[in-house]
Amino acid sequence: MYNFFVDGCARAGGSFRISGKDHNHICNVLRMQIGDTFLVSCEGTSSLCRLKHIEEDAVEAEILEEDYRNTELSVHFYLFQGLPKGDKLELIIQKTVELGVAGIIPVEMSRCVMKLDEKKKKARRDRWQSIAESAAKQSKRNVIPEVCDVMTYKQAMGKAAEMDLFLVPYENERGMAETREALSRIKPGMSVGILVGPEGGFEEREIELARQAGAAVISLGKRILRAETAAVTAMGLGMLHVEMNLDGDGQ
Repeated sequence: MYNFFVDGCARAGGSFRISGKDHNHICNVLRMQIGDTFLVSCEGTSSLCRLKHIEEDAVEAEILEEDYRNTELSVHFYLFQGLPKGDKLELIIQKTVELGVAGIIPVEMSRCVMKLDEKKKKARRDRWQSIAESAAKQSKRNVIPEVCDVMTYKQAMGKAAEMDLFLVPYENERGMAETREALSRIKPGMSVGILVGPEGGFEEREIELARQAGAAVISLGKRILRAETAAVTAMGLGMLHVEMNLDGDGQ
C-alpha cells in the first residue's frame, strides 16, 4: 500500500487534499482510480484513505480509518554520522530511516575524507532529505526523519549532551558487556544518540570528547565494520531491542 505525507493544512473535515508532486505521482505514475486505497501520514499519524475525487491539480482522499497503523519506535534514535566519502551517506540515510531513526546529523570529523563548502552542504542536505522522505514512504513511517545541517564535531557534542543516552560504537572497544548494559538503560520515550565515525575511524581525542559529553563507548562485535555497516548495525541493534523488549507484539 502506498504512503503519502501531507501537513496539517491539507486536511479538511474527513478528507485530505493532496497536490504537487504527490498528485502527479498518484495520477500519472501510479494511475490510481477512484476507490483505490492508500495511507496518508499527517503530523505523526497515518490514516487509511480512499481516493474520492481527482482534479487537475489535486486529489481528494477520504479518510476511512484514522490512526490506522503506528510504525514509529517508542524510543527516538538520532544518528550522528561522520561524513563518509562518495555517496555512502545516501545508503546510510535510506537504511536507517527504514529501521526507524528519528533524525540524522552529519558530522565533520578529523578523519573525514569528504570536505563540503557551504554551497555543497545546502545541495547535499536537500538531496539527503529527499532520500529520507522516499525511504519513509517505502517503509510506511508515520513521520519523515529530519536530516540536519552538517555540524562540526564540537557542535555535535553539544547536541549529543542533550540526549538521554549517547552511544559510541568504537572499533577499539572490546567485549559486549558495555553494549548489553547500555541497551538495558533504554526506556520508552528516551532520546538516544548514536555516533558513528567515518571510514578512517575516530581519533582518540574525539573519543575523549565524546566521553566528556556523557557517551557510553560500546562494541558492535569482534570484526571491523565499514562506516555504513556500523551505522546500519547500530541502528538495527537499537531497533530490535526496542521492538522485542519495549514496544511489544501489539505495536
